[in-house]
Amino acid sequence: MSMQGNSTKTTDEKFTLIQLPYATNALEPVISQRTVELHHGKHLQGYVNNLNKLIKGTPYAHKDLVSIVKESSGNIFNNAGQNLNHILYFLQFSPNGGGKPKGELAEAIQHTYGSFERFQKEFEREALSLFGSGWAWLACNKAGALEIVKEPNAGNPVTQGLIPLLGIDVWEHAYYLDYENKRGEHLQKVWNIIDWNVVEARYDARKQPLNIQ
Repeated sequence: MSMQGNSTKTTDEKFTLIQLPYATNALEPVISQRTVELHHGKHLQGYVNNLNKLIKGTPYAHKDLVSIVKESSGNIFNNAGQNLNHILYFLQFSPNGGGKPKGELAEAIQHTYGSFERFQKEFEREALSLFGSGWAWLACNKAGALEIVKEPNAGNPVTQGLIPLLGIDVWEHAYYLDYENKRGEHLQKVWNIIDWNVVEARYDARKQPLNIQ
């Protein structure tokens, strides 16, 4: 599964900050321009910079991002995981997002949760129950079975052999400027910017290796 349109590595295998496929103010009012600029341009840039320093001279220096996340631990894992997480996160948004998924993913959600609305409520409930910082993911296995996964800190479902489809950042820097401590309100509104075409494509490509180009 390839993330299209964003280069995350240079020819010397050092990672670079992904380019957003939309303007920094395009997700307003769900996520403000100020939050996007800080989250992408400061927080994510920091993870990229740290990862480049940490892997220099190590066996990870020439490995792809997903492999690093699967194989590493400690500071390398934390910074690689947050790099991967944020690539998936920022690319799943669109100013023209919202609505409901279609195709195989819609059928899988219906089969697993009974309805899209029930899935949303369960996802929000799991994300709200995650203590401290971390991520809430909709993930699947290669057979297509869906699962809502809570990961603390920099965790990603790839470490469990699952394919990440949709991830919501519940670190406070992702929403606090816009919603203060109202994580639940943020979770309810973020559905309005989900690009289900992107999420569906990840689901359809689940049998292929997750390949961050």
